[in-house]
Amino acid sequence: MPQKSKILLTGSTGFVGSALVSELQKLSGFHVVGAVRSAVSATSDDVVVVGNIDGTTDYSSALTGVNVVIHAAARAHVMRDEVTNPLAEYRQVNVEGTLNLAKQAVAAGVKRFVYISSVKVNGESTSVLPAFAETNAVVPEDPYGVSKHEAEEGLRLLAEETGLEVVIVRPPLVYGPGVKANFLSLLKLSATKLPLPFGSVNNKRSMVYVGNLADFIIRCIEHPKAANQTFLVSDGHDVSLSELIRLIRQSMKKPAWLIPVPVSLFQLAGKLTGKMALVDRLVGDLQVDSRKARERLNWTPPYRFEEGIKATVAEFINRNT
Repeated sequence: MPQKSKILLTGSTGFVGSALVSELQKLSGFHVVGAVRSAVSATSDDVVVVGNIDGTTDYSSALTGVNVVIHAAARAHVMRDEVTNPLAEYRQVNVEGTLNLAKQAVAAGVKRFVYISSVKVNGESTSVLPAFAETNAVVPEDPYGVSKHEAEEGLRLLAEETGLEVVIVRPPLVYGPGVKANFLSLLKLSATKLPLPFGSVNNKRSMVYVGNLADFIIRCIEHPKAANQTFLVSDGHDVSLSELIRLIRQSMKKPAWLIPVPVSLFQLAGKLTGKMALVDRLVGDLQVDSRKARERLNWTPPYRFEEGIKATVAEFINRNT
């Protein structure tokens, strides 16, 4: 019997990490070990407690026999960050923490390091630009995006110096059962009986279902053509806010209840209130070109966009009834 490939996964109890563990456990060729911050999260023998993630975290007990590291843990994007120096906080976890793990992985003989980055490395909007591609100049605009970009650059340099195979995955908005943050707010809003003023919002935004993202990450574990590559990955179905709400409410067995308020009024409200960034996330475009992921790795998302939304809504309803 061939030996299983041993994988160390950080962020294994998070939204993406949990989905990835679930998918990996279905496959016979992999043995996944989760690295967690505290003993509270250590729910099985295949978990190693490493403490907080920064430039001093000790992974020596976690890296024994590991072939591949998947680094999904991060200081996530915070909408209302109240720390004095947000960039320093992001750098401590997302840059120093990432490079510390990668260097220890090299010392332990790890062959490949899969890094879950973010489309925010490319920028915040494609409203006046073509869809983001891997060849575009990167323009991160907030501390989170800057920290992710700096981590990517550090990993590429480490790969050149050591021969470590680095794979960088930049997802856009990730949704699925158990989703939180803005998408959860949209689910809660859609679950009300209120008519919503988004009937004229015909923007285009790329998203990726968590099951599709997990499937692509698994493809990156051993595929020879993934080595030292960067990939933008999506469902391949760019969606407007109005279409998204229609599908969510349809899955909830509710009428769409959408009022066609002109987009210009949202933009005016954003300027008057100083919340243009929030408005652009609602009505602006953010598209990614995921052809490289599909063509280079011969990858097809296993779940259609409609299937992903239905699964997300079903879990939301089940959790709230």
